[in-house]
Amino acid sequence: MQRKALKMFLHPGKEAEYKKRHDEIWPELASLLTSTGVQNYSIFLDEETHILFAYLEAEDLTKLDDLPNHPIMQNWWAYMADIMESNPDNSPKSVEIPSVFYLA
Repeated sequence: MQRKALKMFLHPGKEAEYKKRHDEIWPELASLLTSTGVQNYSIFLDEETHILFAYLEAEDLTKLDDLPNHPIMQNWWAYMADIMESNPDNSPKSVEIPSVFYLA
């Protein structure tokens, strides 16, 4: 299993809305992620800095490379763009976090 971690940036005051939207995640988005091999996907929030920390596992991380081309993913990004830092294409601004330790 391959692992990936990244951080994203939530606008201050949007914590409850971010959680609400993820509690109501679109079934078609959840299906897209699982069909791409995503497992154990978690997002954590540092309330002091508004940094979101995301962690996921997948058998083959290269299968995630096509996700930005899916209309479902693009629609989700557009839906989330008003509450988090986003790029011009509405994808969330994110920074990949390298692994430095793993205890299996």
